[in-house]
This record gives sequence, C-alpha cells and structure tokens, in this order.
Amino acid sequence: MNALDVVYAGVAAVTAPWWLRRTRGGWAERFVRTPPRVRAKAGGEPRVMVHAVSVGEVSALRTLVPMLAERGAKVVVSATTDTGIRRAHELYDTIADVVRYPLDASRAVGRFLDAVEPDVVGLVELEVWPNFVSACRQRAIPVGVINGRLSERSCRGYRRLGFAMRGTFASLDFAQVQDETYRERFRSVGTASERTRVTGSMKFDAAASPPPPARVEALAREMGIDPTRPLIVGASTTDGEEALIHDAWSRNLQNQNVQLLVAPRHPGRFEEAASALPGATRRSAGLAGGASGLFLLDTIGELGVAYALADVVVIGRSFAPRGGSDPIEPVARGAAAVAGPDMKNFGDIAEGFERAGAMERCEGGDLGGVLERLIAEDGRRAEMAERGRAWISEQSGATARHADALLDAVRRTSVG
Repeated sequence: MNALDVVYAGVAAVTAPWWLRRTRGGWAERFVRTPPRVRAKAGGEPRVMVHAVSVGEVSALRTLVPMLAERGAKVVVSATTDTGIRRAHELYDTIADVVRYPLDASRAVGRFLDAVEPDVVGLVELEVWPNFVSACRQRAIPVGVINGRLSERSCRGYRRLGFAMRGTFASLDFAQVQDETYRERFRSVGTASERTRVTGSMKFDAAASPPPPARVEALAREMGIDPTRPLIVGASTTDGEEALIHDAWSRNLQNQNVQLLVAPRHPGRFEEAASALPGATRRSAGLAGGASGLFLLDTIGELGVAYALADVVVIGRSFAPRGGSDPIEPVARGAAAVAGPDMKNFGDIAEGFERAGAMERCEGGDLGGVLERLIAEDGRRAEMAERGRAWISEQSGATARHADALLDAVRRTSVG
C-alpha cells in the first residue's frame, strides 16, 4: 500500500453512501481477485492493451482493434463500466480478449498487469490513473493516450491537483490527441511537448462503417418506426432536454406526421426520460408501437443504428448545457444535425461541421422552428448530409496513426 492508496481509501469511505446506491457489477474483477482471462503469449506477437471507459470509448475502437489484429498484435480491450464491458464483448470477442479494468489501488493494478502482461497500453481519450501509469513505468511498459480529449473542466481539476497529477502526465510516453486545443491542455498539465501530437479522432474512421441494414430494419420493425415517415432523433440527451425536444416536436411537428425518438445518454435516467415523454414506445418493453409516433430508446448500443433511420438529429447535452455530445456519427449516417449553444466538448468538430454547412445551431426556444424548417426542406437536409460526409472524409486516418504509435512504442522498448 502506498500513500495514494491511503487517499483513495479515505475518499471511498466518505463517498460510500453515494456509490453503494449505484448498481455495479464485477467487483471481484475491479479488485482483480480473479485473474483476467487472456490468451497466453505465443510467438513474438506484441500484446497491445487498449483501455476504454464506457460505451462511447469502446465503440470508438471499432477500426483500431481489427487493424491491430491484422498487423499481428494480440489485443486486449479493457473497460470500466458494466455497459462498456457488455459492448466490448459484443464488438471484439472474436478478435480480442475483453477484461475489466481494475480500481487504481496499487495491489489491484499489480495483479492486473501480472495477468495481462501488456507490451504497450493505449488509454482511450483520457483515463490517466496515477497508480496504473506508475506501475507501467516501473515495469517498462510504454503507456500513452490515444484519441486524446481533455475538457476545460478536467484540465482545471488536474491543475488544482498540482504535482501529484503533473508527474503522472509527465510519465506518459505519448499523447495522441484530437486537436490543437487538447494538445495545449495536455501540455499544460505536464505532458512533454515532444510527446504530444495532434492526430485527429478515430470516430471519423469508425463513422465510415455503417450498421448492417438488417439491424436497422429490425430496430424499425420491432419498435414500430415507420421508415416512410420523417424521424427526428434526440441523441444522448441529459437533464431537461427530453422535455425540451418533446415540446418542440409536439408543438410544431406531431400533427405533421413526423416521428420522434429520444435516446438518453445515461441508463440511470431512463425512467426520468420516460416521464418526460408520455405515451412513448419504450425499446426495453420489446413491443412495437408507433401510433403516437413517439419512441424512447432505453437500451445501450443501438443509438448508432437509430441514426441510420433519422432525418434530423438533435445533439444532446448541448442545450442543458453539458458541453455537447459527439456529432460525427449522426452526420456520417446522413442526418441533418442541430445543436444547442454549448458544444465545447467537441468545439473544433462542431465548428468544422458548421463551416462545411453540415450543422445548424440554435437556442432552446428556437428548436421547434428549426426542426420544422429542416423537415420541410428535403433538399437542405440532403445538402447538409453531403457536405458533412465530405468533411468527415477529409478528417480520416487517425486509426492508422494510433496503431503506428502503439506498435512503434513496442519496437522502441524491445530495441532499448
């Protein structure tokens, strides 16, 4: 046990009433009481571990994991949340080992690394934990960030923590980040300039792979969505946004035969969202509705399928405000995107879509009018989709750059 473990124990004791109320599984795995199930090392293939927190980060690896496997690496995908683990098994069981990421206690981390034996670790977007990074450094395992993002709020928090986290960020072997803003933030919290590189977002590459048509057809059929009628999707919504979008739809579009599907970001808010969407057909009920034209997608991993049915997508967390959700996938699926005032989590991406003419921004009070206009203007929606896809194509290539960085780190270590 080290000093950081003592701090963690104190924080856990203080916050116990909160986290004990949350339903979470895999506690034995989090403490690594049972070794992760990974294939034994064989031959000279490098073992590449990529760590993603939850569903979004896991899904962002859709192009990287197969690419690494094709290049001869043995891939281990780790995730933190229950939903992330389930999604990782769905996507990668045939080509990679899927394991639960440990709590950042020194003994748990040590047992985890003993079991997995990675030759390099890529942390997706952020997820920089001090004990884990330190243990990797002690074992001469290169560790870095891929597809890096660091919000302004998180950046301020790391700065307040001072030397403790600065040393951790300084220990990273590389930080491959999505844009110049994130690069400056990583540098400001301690990552060496020469190890920080702007490589773009893997989500541009992943967005190029549409869901199978059979899944799209099944979702529509099983929920009762009529593919011949316009559909608006409220994507990754948060507090208050379900009511906002529902109000805009019911006032302006319900009587025009337009359908609305809303997908909350967090499963813990499904019931709250249902209350804001009276009469909605719930995906979890397994029953087809459709008479009201109102749907609640209260499942995990199907939002990308719903995008393929959408005519217009309202970007959640941009009206609340919570910094916005990722607009790449809905635009790639051919939907016209509408976002609220706050898209700072995806600032460069949102600005790029706006410059390209692929996204509209508005205040919450104007949402109904914007949606009504876009539904009425088929040509405008098609033009937005075409421009958005063209801009996405220009941004592609991050996956290959991340694969190069991970495998190069293994080669440098073996030579050294």
